[in-house]
Amino acid sequence: MRMDDQEESSNVEDVRGSSGGGFRPGGRSVGIGTIVLALIGGWIFGVNPLQILGLLSGGSTPVAQTAGTTPAPAPPANDPQAKFVSQVLRSTEVVWTDVFQEAGRTYQPPKLRLYRDSYPTACGQGQAAAGPFYCSRDRIVYLDMSFFDVMSRQLGAPGQFAQAYVIGHEVGHHVQNLLGIIDKVDAQRDRASEAQSNALSVRLELQADCFAGVWANRSQKEQGWRLEPGDIESALNAASQIGDDTLQRRSRGTVVPESFTHGSSAQRVTWFRRGVDSGNIQVCDTFSAQQL
Repeated sequence: MRMDDQEESSNVEDVRGSSGGGFRPGGRSVGIGTIVLALIGGWIFGVNPLQILGLLSGGSTPVAQTAGTTPAPAPPANDPQAKFVSQVLRSTEVVWTDVFQEAGRTYQPPKLRLYRDSYPTACGQGQAAAGPFYCSRDRIVYLDMSFFDVMSRQLGAPGQFAQAYVIGHEVGHHVQNLLGIIDKVDAQRDRASEAQSNALSVRLELQADCFAGVWANRSQKEQGWRLEPGDIESALNAASQIGDDTLQRRSRGTVVPESFTHGSSAQRVTWFRRGVDSGNIQVCDTFSAQQL
């Protein structure tokens, strides 16, 4: 994936030096092993690891915390990984602005906050062990970039486009929030059984995968950055590696479909591919689909 000359977003914030007490200069950061344990260890109990940490991908929890009103600084100009994240976020802003305009609506981009270890959010205390997540209450994507090392070294999903897919997925949750989908799903979850709630979560996550595919399709065509050989495969592999069945099989050797909250590997690949192939948000209606 080559984005050498692409614009950077002005909506990336860097709080890695003040992560709510979770990071201290010279202190111990959360290790890769700890993050992987949180990602796959939760499946031992049949529970989404984000729920264990008090966070849902959609971002709804009863605990509200804030990090103060002081504006967060932008990342340093000499940080190539932060620059890449900023370029990817900018590309999502361009695509979703166009998509919303085509529907007669106005897109309001999210902030993306880089943090380290732990940081207070409007959805509760964010933890690096939860991986990247979106909080619908403050409309911020939270990212500890050590997760990219986890993807490469532990989950077998290396490459910049795999990283971009993760950002595209979380921005997909923001799109769902703007469209009112997250609120509708949360209202249904309140009246649903655990199994029904999990099934709704799966449809929400698969739609975010599809939205990420829509972004990938439209962005590289409209903005001129290049997909290199193997890029799509790396993102599809990333989707596959974080499927519920793969994580469950890796952690405990068995698969319990009723406990899925993100979808199987095959489902995640299928819905991401639908978005990539079509570039059309209309193909992403997982809630009306009879077959996922």
